[in-house]
Amino acid sequence: MELIRYLSDSYFTEEQLLAVSGLDPDELAALQQRAMMPRASYRLRIDVQCDSFFGAHQEHKQLDYYAKGYASWIGLLQSLGGESDAYRVFAERYRARLTQLKAAGLCTDDPKLNAGLDGHLREEWRHFLDGTYGVCTKTGLPEDIASKELATTIIRDIIGKPVEQALSMRDRVCLTLAVDLLDTASGQFAPHEKERSSRHLLIDEVRKTYQL
Repeated sequence: MELIRYLSDSYFTEEQLLAVSGLDPDELAALQQRAMMPRASYRLRIDVQCDSFFGAHQEHKQLDYYAKGYASWIGLLQSLGGESDAYRVFAERYRARLTQLKAAGLCTDDPKLNAGLDGHLREEWRHFLDGTYGVCTKTGLPEDIASKELATTIIRDIIGKPVEQALSMRDRVCLTLAVDLLDTASGQFAPHEKERSSRHLLIDEVRKTYQL
């Protein structure tokens, strides 16, 4: 199946994540319960029915898939005391990436990424722990999350202008930079999700519409 191939190529199963990180299942569950470690981004339930000379056979299994970047996050958690420390590191890395992008000329006036950033970071942390960003970013880590959020905000702001209003040269340059940034940070998405994904709507369609 195309979905299974995509998940196998792009993600770690829980068993693989445990192997590369040196954890056992109870340790992983404890980190998740302490709100330090993201949950799985995909959960695949498999029902197998088999018939052979020996008769019918059934198996039921669930596979949990994690962004590969989470292995490095687990390595970091080993030196942290609890949720507050984990959140602090997440927020610091997120802020540092925004600062880096601003220095490169990519910025927005949107309050959530400026004066309202503290509240926005709490919301981003919740999505991070839910495993959401393991779906829609390449690594699931704070740097890609910050890049995706900034790029998405810039793109939506520019393409949201009245259609009769031609893009200025500045807007076209900003749009190109933001789309390229989103392309580098965004995940590929599972086959059944592509048509509804930010990659399709804000990268593929925007490039086609604005001839970027």
